[in-house]
Amino acid sequence: MTETSPSNARGAALAFIIVTVVLDSLALGVIIPVLPKLVVEFEGGDTARAAQIFGVFGTVWALMQFVFSPVLGALSDRFGRRTVILVSNFGLGLDYVLMALAPSLGWLFVGRVISGITAASFGTAGAYIADVTPPETRARGFGMIGAGFGLGFVLGPALGGLLGGMGPRVPFWIAAVLSLANATYGFFVLPESLPPARRAPFSWQRANPVGSLTLLRSRRQLVGLSTVMFLRNVAHDVLPSTFVLYTGYRYGWDTRTIGLTMAAMGVCGMIVSAGLVQPVVTRFGERRVLLAGLGFGTAAFAVYGLAPTGLLALAAVPLQALWSLDAPAAQGLMTRVMDPSEQGQLQGAQSSLRGIGGMIAPGLFTQTFARAIDTHGTWHVPGAPFLLAAALLGSALVLASRVTRRTADARR
Repeated sequence: MTETSPSNARGAALAFIIVTVVLDSLALGVIIPVLPKLVVEFEGGDTARAAQIFGVFGTVWALMQFVFSPVLGALSDRFGRRTVILVSNFGLGLDYVLMALAPSLGWLFVGRVISGITAASFGTAGAYIADVTPPETRARGFGMIGAGFGLGFVLGPALGGLLGGMGPRVPFWIAAVLSLANATYGFFVLPESLPPARRAPFSWQRANPVGSLTLLRSRRQLVGLSTVMFLRNVAHDVLPSTFVLYTGYRYGWDTRTIGLTMAAMGVCGMIVSAGLVQPVVTRFGERRVLLAGLGFGTAAFAVYGLAPTGLLALAAVPLQALWSLDAPAAQGLMTRVMDPSEQGQLQGAQSSLRGIGGMIAPGLFTQTFARAIDTHGTWHVPGAPFLLAAALLGSALVLASRVTRRTADARR
């Protein structure tokens, strides 16, 4: 009987984490095309009322991410990553069963609340990567997580649209099967990445969302990089908030064109995240890659906002894909300044920031778009939300350059 080498065991664990992210994001993506329709069904066909309720669903889901991401991160620092990841996966699977069986809108709402809590385990997956990879290859691991997340969201909505034709609750059952199967598989193959000697006591001060953010103030560079990532995440949400409305209004794109374009975005982003992150970080260093990625993102949103035709707007897709370089580089820089026992708390705090952005961005960009196309307004700039996103990324680029300069000088 041959023994498994540590490198092979580490590779198998990393593969499971990536598959977990793919299946979790796939499960989330599968329900995207049918959840609004299910809300409309519960509201007796009143689309306007359903839209209001669906907006509340989205805000509450982001709120749960904000509240519970640091809790799960702190729990993973205390009890290990494996336990938190597996419990979250099982919980997410059972939650999809609940939503598939939901007899009323109230029960569906409860399901979305639980989904927001259990989906907060994405941060724990990031902490697992930080545990098992050395600092010099950590950006590649985070890049693979980004690629896995992108793959799930490319395949999920497409699969959900097909399954939705069989009934609005069918995708929920498929999402449940995916999550439960993945959790069961992980129970047998996923090793623990955080040994007892490196664990930290659980503290509500560290676990509550406000208290967890104090960690980000503990180191100067961490404050700056966290602000960069917050601006980045807010800017990113211009895409799910307004892309469909914008391209349909300005370019007359139909559902098929929009779907193909979004699929192209996902595929290009996966190629960059999975194939380019580690080589370019090795060649140019995390700081330069972070700045370049933010520059590409700024350019991409500027093109979306200014392009007078749909064909020219497509030029932003490869620029947007190269933007995917920034997040793994930033995460790699942040994990370098943290102790092993703080990695879960760091990822939880970052997830909380994403939750805050998720609560701010939809209203910010949709209201900007509404005012920009208001026929009674004094100005008509349909691309205003994308220009705002470009401005946010440009600000993040300037800030990133300043906060990482000291580290770059120290390494010379």
